[in-house]
Amino acid sequence: MNFEVIFFFLIAASAIASAILMVTQRNPIKGVLFLIVNFFCLALIYLILHAQFIAIIQILVYAGAIMVLFLFVIMLLNLGDETKLVEKMSYKKSIASILSGVVLLEIMIGLGLPFGVGFSAMNSKAIEIGTVESIGKSLYTEFILPFEITSMLLLAAIVGVIVLAKKKF
Repeated sequence: MNFEVIFFFLIAASAIASAILMVTQRNPIKGVLFLIVNFFCLALIYLILHAQFIAIIQILVYAGAIMVLFLFVIMLLNLGDETKLVEKMSYKKSIASILSGVVLLEIMIGLGLPFGVGFSAMNSKAIEIGTVESIGKSLYTEFILPFEITSMLLLAAIVGVIVLAKKKF
């Protein structure tokens, strides 16, 4: 088996494990931390697929900014002790997790992943598409007008926020 396939399965297993641990945690802070681990696993999968730009954005935007926002909201909510929850649904959780595992296995078999379908069959043009250089080149050549219109809209929004937030003297 190819090294990329083995590495993919290791990262995919850790992503699935962190997702399961995120959902089953009673402490919301621990759940958010497992979600951050899941986002890093997803970024590694993007790197395996040679999509460097999306992997970097995944880490910066989701694992960085969005998760800090989630942590602040959870801490501000002051949820307190979560051990008062009732465990009536434990058998339903186990049935649901077994069922979702079977569905995941069916999807993997349907895609041919356990049978050694590798990632090295990518075209060299497909590998170049996800790089920062190719995204920047297409952004500043083909899509320069929408890019500039978006930057002007964002600048107008920033000026509007400053005007609205400014105290009246």
